[in-house]
This record gives sequence, structure tokens and C-alpha cells, in this order.
Amino acid sequence: MTPAARREVRRAARWARRQARLQRRQLPRQSRLGEMGTSRGECIDVGCLEAGWTVPPPVPLAGGTAVRLFKDGQGLTAAMQAIEAAVEQVLLEVYIFHSDDTGRAFADALAEKARSGVRVFLIYDSFGSIDSDPAMFRKMRQAGVHLAEFHPIHPWDCNYAWQPLNRDHRKLLVVDDSVAIFGGMNVGSEYGSGFLTPRAKKYDLWRDNAVSVAGPAAAVFAECFSRTWRYVKRGGTIRAAEMTHQIDLGPIRRGHVGRHQGLSPATETSAPSAPKPRLLGTLGLLASVPTAASPLGPFLRELVRNARYSLDATIAYFAPSDALAHELTRAACRGVNVRLMLPGRSDIPLTRRAAHSFYETLLSAGVEIWERQGAILHAKTMVIDEHISMVGSANLDYRSIEFNCELSAIIRSRPFGRQMTALFQHDIDFARQIILPEWRRRPVRDRLVQWAAGKLKHLL
Repeated sequence: MTPAARREVRRAARWARRQARLQRRQLPRQSRLGEMGTSRGECIDVGCLEAGWTVPPPVPLAGGTAVRLFKDGQGLTAAMQAIEAAVEQVLLEVYIFHSDDTGRAFADALAEKARSGVRVFLIYDSFGSIDSDPAMFRKMRQAGVHLAEFHPIHPWDCNYAWQPLNRDHRKLLVVDDSVAIFGGMNVGSEYGSGFLTPRAKKYDLWRDNAVSVAGPAAAVFAECFSRTWRYVKRGGTIRAAEMTHQIDLGPIRRGHVGRHQGLSPATETSAPSAPKPRLLGTLGLLASVPTAASPLGPFLRELVRNARYSLDATIAYFAPSDALAHELTRAACRGVNVRLMLPGRSDIPLTRRAAHSFYETLLSAGVEIWERQGAILHAKTMVIDEHISMVGSANLDYRSIEFNCELSAIIRSRPFGRQMTALFQHDIDFARQIILPEWRRRPVRDRLVQWAAGKLKHLL
């Protein structure tokens, strides 16, 4: 038996043991599609109404490119339709590829395309997909799908250096270099089809976003995928998977300011040598890699600094650096209407506790904080002045900046920004606002847990 075959046997055995443990637990109940502002996967047509949300039409950008906003399972449905329409090439990069009904449907579609002669490439993260059935990936490989496992968890599975902390958190699909779909969604049934996976706490539906890019700009996302593929297959420095497009990172590209140099938030903000990243066109791409000197942090801070009258951020995991939290409070103090949509329930409860450690400071500065109810919030979006929108896989936490490969698109378009603002307002209908006087009356036990979680935010 070859080494690769032995690895397959070990993975299959580990997966079988995990499934045996899960079967001893209570089975998930059937999902309640459309409740509490979550959208059914099949609802993607313009004018289709689901839980009060009408899917907006595509928005044209410069150069013949158009972008379209999707909510929840609508993004996965659009992705499946794009795969089924592929004639030359399918590129899929995802953190979690579940082996539930939705995941197997995608696996079958990819395998069918590969058998028909379409070039199909799949990158999945080893840790994110650790609970998935190895047989599903084996069947895709046998059908002709080219597979790449990002940073295997077990050192004996690695072809190159073992880096278990660095994960590929990107979610990207590119079809025929003409359509790209990206955002915060993984491949799984938690977005509204069939039964929810055991990973979803309390088996709620997940609230997420995706964006499609149709036109010449889709080729830029294909190049981003290619860089990650070459890194996984050839090894080398992880910065080979980094890419920016239409973003000027400033005279100092990265790494000259920040907590790693011991600067306080105020010192960092006023440092004359601080980088000044900015968007050059109507669609920018920031594909960051896990380094302490990632440009993602400076870019996020610059977006907040440039806000003039409004900033709406929907964030699944909120544990920002002190510098970014300081910029949010400064924006609110100078009159910007800063609104944060954070999870009322999370699949990782500790990160929610870490977010709570920032509440009093932010609320005291005038920041509005809303907690999304009825669904597990997993979206990662920001819109500045209803004009500059940021959508992708990056959260406002240390893990996104220092440990993960992330993909974020920055879109300069007032019509698209208004769509993003309307979606934020739609979420408010299913959210609870946190009021400062009530927050100050929380139990002492909660204060202690939040303080402890805040101290651990660098590890989250």
C-alpha cells in the first residue's frame, strides 16, 4: 500500500469514529426556512420576497463588470448554478466543505463537470473540513477533480512545513474566468437546505452574505486562486498566496506601526509614517495571508478613519485590536453614525464574550450595537458612507489578521452601498439593541467572564 493510500485509510477510520460519536447525540431537527430574516436557498430571482428581503438587481461597475449581493443560501444557489453552467474551468476555494446533503450535492456537481472534460480545481482547509467524509473527496479525485488540502492538520500528511495555526479562511468560486462568487459562506446545509449540520449550535440557520462579480474583473479572482494553488502544491513562503488589486497600500507597505512595535492606539493613529492604503478603482481585492505585518489591519483602520457620516459593520467574530477599537470610538466621537451588527448567538461562544469586553467603551462613545437574533450571524461586511463597501471572509479579530488567509473585496459604488445599507437595516428588524444603562446592570459573573475573554482575544 502506498503512503497516500495509507493516509486515506487512516482518515476514513478517524471520520468513522467521529460519526459514531455524533450518532449517539440527539439528531438535529429540520430547519425552519425563512424564519427570523433568513432566506431560503432557492430564492434568488429579482423581486422574490423572503422574510421581507427582496434580492437586489446587479450593479454595474466600470469596465463592463457587474456585482450582485446575495443573502444566506441565495449565494450557494448562485454558486451551484454557476458550476452547472461551466464549460471550461471551475475554481473553488473554501474553508469548510461539509459532507452533508449540500456538500455532497456540490461534490457531485464538481465530479460531473470533471467527467465531462471541464477542468475542476478545489482547495479545502484541513482543519475547517476535519469532520467531512474522506470518501467524498476521494470520489471527486477519482472523477478527475484536482484537489489540494491546505496545511494538513497531521504532520505526517504534510509535503512541506507543518503550520497548524495558519488556515485558509477564504471562500471563493471562479467559473470560466467570467464569474466569481465570494463572501463568508462555506459549503454546507446550515444556510437553509435540508437538515442542519451538528456543527451549528442549537441547529439554527446561519445569516451570511456573498457577492458575485460578472465580467472582466472575475479574472483577477482567478489569479488570486492560482497563487494559493501554487503555494499549496509547491510550498515556499506563504506570502506567495498574497495578492492586492486596485489598492494602494501607501509609501510604507506594512509592518511599521502597530501593537507589535509597542505603540499605543493614539501613537499609532498620529504616527507620521503610518501607511495610507486606499482604493484606486471601483473594485479592489485584498487577499491577505497570516503574518503579524498583514496589510489588512492598516487598511481596515484607514477605512474607519475616512468615514464621514456613517459606518455600518456586520461582523460574526468581533475581537479587534486596540488600535481598531480606538478608531471606531474616534469615528463615533467626531459625529459618524457607527453601527455594529454582532451575533446574539455564536457558534464560538468565547468570541462573543470577547466582543462583550468592548461594549462599554464603544457604547460610551456613541457607537450603536445591535445583536442579531434568531440565526447564527456569520457575515463579514462593512459599508462606509453608503459608498465604500467591504465584503469577504475577514472578521474584525486577530485570527483574521495574523493567522488566516482571508479574501476581501472593496467596492466603490453608491448604488451597491445603498443595497448594503438596506440589508443592514433589514437585519435591525431581527436584532436587539444594546443600551448602555442596561448593559451596566449586567451580573458580576458576566463581567468576570467578559474580562477574561477579552484578555484572551489575541488567541481567538
